[in-house]
Amino acid sequence: MLAQVASLLHDDVLDDADTRRGIGSLNFVMGNKLAVLAGDFLLSRACVALASLKNTEVVSLLAKVVEHLVTGETMQMTTTSDQRCSMEYYMQKTYYKTASLISNSCKAIAILAGQTAEVAMLAFEYGKNLGLAFQLIDDVLDFTGTSASLGKGSLTDIRHGIVTAPILFAMEEFPQLRAVVDEGFEDPANVDLALEYLGKSRGIQRTKELAVEHANLAAAAIDSLPECDDEEVRKSRKALLDLTHRVITRTK
Repeated sequence: MLAQVASLLHDDVLDDADTRRGIGSLNFVMGNKLAVLAGDFLLSRACVALASLKNTEVVSLLAKVVEHLVTGETMQMTTTSDQRCSMEYYMQKTYYKTASLISNSCKAIAILAGQTAEVAMLAFEYGKNLGLAFQLIDDVLDFTGTSASLGKGSLTDIRHGIVTAPILFAMEEFPQLRAVVDEGFEDPANVDLALEYLGKSRGIQRTKELAVEHANLAAAAIDSLPECDDEEVRKSRKALLDLTHRVITRTK
């Protein structure tokens, strides 16, 4: 949790964001310097907490997460035209920026609980696919917000020149959209044009469908866990399954 909040604080500084989930971001309220220091402080506290576990495998996993967060942000900031328009590149970046933290945290919990390597890998698969599903829906909501209408969202990503799944899917149907993407979105007219193409495409729907696929894979990982008669374990597994549904049906 500490590492996650730290990454969000740093992310908001890099994106020059003024809100986070509808609330003023720390960098907007208190300035970039304090936001960066706050993120650094939380990350250092996370490192202290990890060290106290005295488990080198878990420490290695979470160190990898920090590496992935930086790699994902770098991938987003330094893309070529071909990379920016690649679904494979986008999904890899999404894993690094969002799903790595969830997947490796789930795996770490299994390891700390003394579970087998097979269970630890199923936990990893659950977290990875849950994280990917979450981010895909986030990409949809950036365009729609709480409404089903296109353009009612914050449009934060596209205004920052970040190409996400809905636009990538729309580009498959309308290749001419790539010229707009390559030109960039500093001109509001290009944003409007991209939204026009997106509205004529199945970009939003296909993104939702891909999110459902990953949510189903996450649920399948839970269903593949060894059978257990313990009632508390059953409740926990049901909660994890319910979460896969909540991730793809959320509206904010």
